[in-house]
Amino acid sequence: MEPEALPGGACSPARGGSLSGSSGCCEEHVACLGPEGDTCACRDGAFVEVEPGDNQEPLTEDDIYCRCLSKTLCHTATPVTVGFYAPCGHRLYSLLDKVTGFMRQEMVQREEAELRRSHQKPRSPEGWGLLLLLWYLAFYKPIITESHLRRKNIEFIFIRFSAWQYAGCDKLWAGLVTTLCDSIRHHFGALPLSVYHVMGTRPRFASGFSQKEWVLKTGTCLKLWGMLFVLGAGVTILLVALLVPGIKDHHALKVVGSAVTSLSGSGLALGAFSILKNLLISEKQKIERLTNSEKFTSQLGFMSKVRNEVEVLVDFLSFMEIFERRRLRVVLEITSLDICYPEKVAGVLNAMNTLLSEANTPFIFILAVDPSVIVPCLEQTGCMKGLADNGYLYLNRTVTLPFSIPEMGARSRLRFLEAAIQTREDLMYRIITSNVERRRAKCQAVPAVPSREEADAEAVRCIHAAFRCLHDGTDPLARYLPTSGAHVRRIVNTIPITLRLLLHRSGTPGTPSPRAAAAWVVLADQWPCRLSWALQCLEDAWQSRPTTDFGARSLWSIFQENVGELSSLRQPLHNVLSLDGDPELFQTFLASDFPFTARDARAFLGVTVNLDHSIRHKMGLLRGLDRLQKATATPVSRSVQCPHPE
Repeated sequence: MEPEALPGGACSPARGGSLSGSSGCCEEHVACLGPEGDTCACRDGAFVEVEPGDNQEPLTEDDIYCRCLSKTLCHTATPVTVGFYAPCGHRLYSLLDKVTGFMRQEMVQREEAELRRSHQKPRSPEGWGLLLLLWYLAFYKPIITESHLRRKNIEFIFIRFSAWQYAGCDKLWAGLVTTLCDSIRHHFGALPLSVYHVMGTRPRFASGFSQKEWVLKTGTCLKLWGMLFVLGAGVTILLVALLVPGIKDHHALKVVGSAVTSLSGSGLALGAFSILKNLLISEKQKIERLTNSEKFTSQLGFMSKVRNEVEVLVDFLSFMEIFERRRLRVVLEITSLDICYPEKVAGVLNAMNTLLSEANTPFIFILAVDPSVIVPCLEQTGCMKGLADNGYLYLNRTVTLPFSIPEMGARSRLRFLEAAIQTREDLMYRIITSNVERRRAKCQAVPAVPSREEADAEAVRCIHAAFRCLHDGTDPLARYLPTSGAHVRRIVNTIPITLRLLLHRSGTPGTPSPRAAAAWVVLADQWPCRLSWALQCLEDAWQSRPTTDFGARSLWSIFQENVGELSSLRQPLHNVLSLDGDPELFQTFLASDFPFTARDARAFLGVTVNLDHSIRHKMGLLRGLDRLQKATATPVSRSVQCPHPE
């Protein structure tokens, strides 16, 4: 996880309460601040954010989830694979559009802040910038300096890959790689990428704290000048042999001049030919040619050839980061994967794990799938050998940032209902009016709201406090951290999202502290099955209107009360149970070290993004069917069957 810098080196607390626990206002409508600093109203424990401005249009629950995810993705170390877990349908694409929109807003805000800090405008490979880029590609080597690493402005390159469009081909993973290559080529232009293939240099790190980002290619310059000198000498000899009287009859001089000119000119022509070849034949065509060749696919170096093409793209992106004076992140949104054949689904995940997940690659994968569909699909493939045919384990090895969207909130339902009853023309008119408002706000240059910086500083303070608990060896939480690096990274990536979501309801009484939030994230990561079962039993108990003191009951006592029922369902939940860690540690965690209550669990449920909600839904279905079966097996007396007299 990339450290988030405190604005101005301070961390001012946001108004509307903090994550300290008991402080806060007890009114029904409490004003507080979200992670962007916008005013929101907390109603009965839920969060509703309000956009600043004259219209005061409140954001929905889905907007808040997507905004917190986009904020976190700006700080997360790459490569990262986001498991964007949501039911299939129109809502999934709507959520992806929201994430894209909020990431674009964050990109603009960071660009303006970096311009105020460094007073350096970013470059663009267009117009005169294209000529400058070609000059740097030919004669300079890029250097990664300290000043470059301190830049916070980011440009996101969004690529949406619909797996259904490539479902008919034999190698679906090749469609993913070719889409990536073609989109990057289209974004920067074919000419810069072609020149980089021939003359580009991979960026290297600075040897000290020098701020010099470009170093002249001495060898290339000497070769070019030498070649031009030999070419000039050859042309001179040839002209002398052809034009000067008395020497024109010397045939040997003509041969020497022609040979020198041809040899020196052939080197320049060969370089120009290589650039022209890469200009006409794209990376997509190269990979398609490799995959279509049955003879080549049987050779050992097939995947190595494809990997080399991807590595050239990654190096080119690193070069462009230094040239454009900003970070570059490629956001690859993968959709419709859960409606493809199982073997092709596994091929795409394997490509993400092997070809596109090398260290320091600037890729952000958003895997938009429904786990209840994709997990059975994976369990039907041959790639599950060695994983006990467990699709959950395979998916967990791929995803480094799980993000499960909870059920649709009340405000989101109203927004979807409003969109459903509107006509196509109404929706298009709404887009036009929003574009006009955005252009008007840009022309007026509205200054940033001061409370936004305060709220962001509060979020950073809470995130740092949670991470300090993980690093503290004396804290009981440290001994529950997993030994697997993949699980540790999932926990580190999830904590900032959880805390930012909690900040949206920070005005309500009893809001958990950063340490409690970090402990809850660890609990959901290490024991997803047992926690899902406890939450399902808790939800069923709340629906049956329990007593007023039910919220004070410990979560461990609720789990212990229903553990026998979980044991009876261990066969259909076998794969889910295998995800859990040590059961004795689970008891110690909930019974003594972190005794969460039913009220705490209910407060955390809406912000638990690293817990697959489809597991809990499956448990609810199995529990309902088991109770129905037991009720059917109960003998019924004749008087109950026939209550009326004959």
